Amino acid sequence: MKEKNSEIFLPDSELQWEDLGDGVRRKILVYNEQLMVMKVQFKKGAIGALHQHPHTQISYVNTGKFNYHINGIDRILTAGDSCIVYPGYIHGCECLEEGELIDSFTPYREDFVETASSKT
Repeated sequence: MKEKNSEIFLPDSELQWEDLGDGVRRKILVYNEQLMVMKVQFKKGAIGALHQHPHTQISYVNTGKFNYHINGIDRILTAGDSCIVYPGYIHGCECLEEGELIDSFTPYREDFVETASSKT
């Protein structure tokens, strides 16, 4: 099992991107058992497929333009916009203009840490 806490300081240049395929990649930033922050980059037209999980998720649009679907509601989000996804809500997005999201999860996504560590 991977460590449940990241280092206190993590230079971006030392972190690896994980290619999720189809124009999407993510980079796990700092985390502990209660909270995780990551970057997710999308090429134009890439899809974050509809899914759900038991975590609360907050997404901040750092760059780009996205059509977000959360629990049956659609919204266009652009740089500076944010949204919250409550546990169990079905959600996903379509990238309308290449961009980057900053995603936070509580509690942390142990499954993401396990997946990332198995690829290194």
